[in-house]
Amino acid sequence: MLFRSSAAICGALVTLAVSVTVARGEMRGSHSSAVVDAASGNAVVGAASMYNPFKPGKEEGGPSTASGERYDPSDWAAAIKTSLRRKFGGVQFGERPKYALVEAVGKKVVVKINDVGPLRPGRIIDFNERTMRHFDPSLERGVIKDVKVSPLAGDNWTLGPMG
Repeated sequence: MLFRSSAAICGALVTLAVSVTVARGEMRGSHSSAVVDAASGNAVVGAASMYNPFKPGKEEGGPSTASGERYDPSDWAAAIKTSLRRKFGGVQFGERPKYALVEAVGKKVVVKINDVGPLRPGRIIDFNERTMRHFDPSLERGVIKDVKVSPLAGDNWTLGPMG
């Protein structure tokens, strides 16, 4: 009888431990699924390139972004094509940056859209250096094709890679 009680208690503890582990996994994935849910339906697909106005020889951009923030190559940020400004919530000087889910080459990252620009034909987004290194660690590609960019509503997003 004592053995049956011990076995029942042990079984209950194992079940509880498994339940807690599954719940933690679901909680960890909740940000990921919330981002995917918030991004569905509004995606724009095109090419991405990189800009860094502080590197010698770069003619595009400047030290201040359209939102008024200073360009930071170590942030998770990007500039959207000027004609897409409205679709991404109207990035304006002095306003908070907007956010987007970017998917390419099997990777996903949440970035802030704090700048706009007249990008070269076929390009929809220019990444800052950190974001580009996420998709192209050696920076040898120059342009990444078939990038999917989905605007995210609100301003309570955790920047950086997903998954």
